[in-house]
Amino acid sequence: MKRLKIDHEICIGCRRCEVACSLKHYPNSVNPEKSRIRVFMAEDHYYPVVAGPFNDAECTSKNILSIKGQEYDGCVICRSSCPIKPWFKEPETKVALKCDFCGDPPDPDCVKWCPCAAITIVEE
Repeated sequence: MKRLKIDHEICIGCRRCEVACSLKHYPNSVNPEKSRIRVFMAEDHYYPVVAGPFNDAECTSKNILSIKGQEYDGCVICRSSCPIKPWFKEPETKVALKCDFCGDPPDPDCVKWCPCAAITIVEE
């Protein structure tokens, strides 16, 4: 099974992954709020978070993270990969946004657009 692996240590926070995902699913607009991946910043690190079952989120912190002025427990990273509880919702319809790996066969645009290879595909 293929999954996305995210290396938070090398992410530069460019948000190209958000743009790529937005354009893949909504070809005529760039709207990161419609992206299945979001980049958050906490302390001095960027955290790309993929909403969906293709991400193996590991518990990276038990500390409190401050993201966009809101505090979260360290579970924010893992919660996004939960197939039952949606983390991101489409702004107008409120339908849960989940990563679809950009089709079948998997060809995730977030991986292709990442300039520093912080997002990669791994085989389990």
